[in-house]
Amino acid sequence: MSRIVVLAAGNDARGDDGIGPCLATRLSALGLPGVTVLDAFQFQVENALDLDGVDAALFIDAHRSQIEDVVLAPVAPAAAVAVQSHALSPAEVLRVREQIGEAVPPCWLLSVRGDDFSLGTGLGEPAVRRLEAAWDELRRWLAERA
Repeated sequence: MSRIVVLAAGNDARGDDGIGPCLATRLSALGLPGVTVLDAFQFQVENALDLDGVDAALFIDAHRSQIEDVVLAPVAPAAAVAVQSHALSPAEVLRVREQIGEAVPPCWLLSVRGDDFSLGTGLGEPAVRRLEAAWDELRRWLAERA
């Protein structure tokens, strides 16, 4: 059985930023063996250690700057880690993993377009549709690794 970690970032109190936590909650409710689901406001340096002993990892996050509704793509380590805040991109998390001398498992990013990240709002109607498309991609990705 494959060991998989799914790392979702976002804040469900900030509109469409809640897409990641919503997907994490759905996935956790399935209780799939071999699948660990982690949900946080942002990806951090410590997430490099969450990749220990896994066969594959999937990062999930909402982004305003993409045109496509849902993009699922492999992630490679970044060339460097920007030291601007505690928040890292998935590629920077993988770079940290390399920097601490650990192997990087195969990783992907499931990126979902968000429009409204306002504090105190829920998912907008377009985000709900994108969430369903992302859920289908997530399930397909998991089925390929079962």
